[in-house]
Amino acid sequence: MAWIVLLISAVFEAVWATALGRSEGFTAVVPTVVFLVGLIASMAGLSWAMRRIPIGTAYAVWVGVGAALTVAYAMATGDEAFSMWKAIFLAGIICAVIGLKLVPPREPSRRPLSPESEPVPDSLV
Repeated sequence: MAWIVLLISAVFEAVWATALGRSEGFTAVVPTVVFLVGLIASMAGLSWAMRRIPIGTAYAVWVGVGAALTVAYAMATGDEAFSMWKAIFLAGIICAVIGLKLVPPREPSRRPLSPESEPVPDSLV
């Protein structure tokens, strides 16, 4: 479920990024409202997903999918020129996102934070 929420929040990231570009510096009302709603939905979904998916993975997936969708939409609507290189690199982003999902989870290695648990080097004594 967390992955589904994360992907939906990435779609909302593409929505707010596109709306931001069309808001004309927040002077166009409809794109500004779409931006705000998309931003809130995107951040809420990302925040919720980060409780179940490691932060680095969740953020990379959110940014990657959101950026790829934003560029794909811009190319589809003619706001940005299509090129084979862009398509190849967007496919690379999506492959990287799929790879992050396929990597098996494991417990993070944590170093102790207390200074007593680490020996002090002789050069500092």
